[in-house]
Amino acid sequence: MPAPKIKSHFVEPMLLLRTESLPEGGAWLYELKLDGFRAEAIKSDGRVHLRSRNDKDFNAKYPAIVKALAAMPDETVIDGEIVALDESGRPSFSALQNHGPGVSTLVFYVFDIMVLAGEDVMSEWLTVRRELLQSRVLAKLDEPIRESPELAASLPALISSVKANALEGLVAKRRDSGYEPGQRSGAWQKMRVNRQQAFVIAGYTLASRNFDAIVFGYYDGAKLTYAGRTRSGFTPASREQLFKRFAPLVAEKCPFANLPEARDGRWGEGLTTEKMRDCRWLKPALVGQVEFVEWTPDGHLRHSRFMGLREDKEPHDVVRET
Repeated sequence: MPAPKIKSHFVEPMLLLRTESLPEGGAWLYELKLDGFRAEAIKSDGRVHLRSRNDKDFNAKYPAIVKALAAMPDETVIDGEIVALDESGRPSFSALQNHGPGVSTLVFYVFDIMVLAGEDVMSEWLTVRRELLQSRVLAKLDEPIRESPELAASLPALISSVKANALEGLVAKRRDSGYEPGQRSGAWQKMRVNRQQAFVIAGYTLASRNFDAIVFGYYDGAKLTYAGRTRSGFTPASREQLFKRFAPLVAEKCPFANLPEARDGRWGEGLTTEKMRDCRWLKPALVGQVEFVEWTPDGHLRHSRFMGLREDKEPHDVVRET
């Protein structure tokens, strides 16, 4: 007897395990890591419901995507990412945050299916689910609904391409994996392949033992310009070592020409007068390598991470790279 039909419903999304290096071999397929909002499209009783990863309503926020999903089969659930494309066609989280009519192009990239026409398909292999997704769902849908395609190249070639095109990173998924709601089992893995450059470290924020975050920037002519701060990328040992380097560089005055800023900024990277009370300043003598996803419209770094000191760079040679 055929399995009984089920009503489609929100499924807690399967999660990605962050890693510094992705696995290689034919057992894995690769996709781009898309910098957007994870979303599920659920069609039940003829109505489409677009939900966030935390099961919040996205229908009112993205009506064009909801309308484009109308032709998907009833009692179906698919998984994907809402992405805004910038003027060059690259995914941009800043563009997504600032999305409005005529500002950017919105796309719903779909990469998995959990329920198809009332049938739970989560126990099927990923390769089977992708074929069902392509033939039974995406074949019925038009823009702005797109498949998140498998990338047919070697991992080293993909990493080089992602770097060259200033994209966020890559995802590796086991071809034989089932869909595991809410789990971070390692069957799906992600790796950021971010942009990076040198910045001048000229301050830090306080912590109980040493510092919480470094404050850094670049030179615009003779002026040191604040670009961001980060607490990521440190171990307890590296924090202690770097904090020792700060001791002889303590300065009374803020060295950044563009501080204080008038507002926090959309993602809180701004340094206002109030936030600067938690900062301690340094003579601009240390240079660090920082990786990041993108520059925000306010001229700050988003998702930045300290990689290490650059002893080969003179502070006044550090400028904003394009």
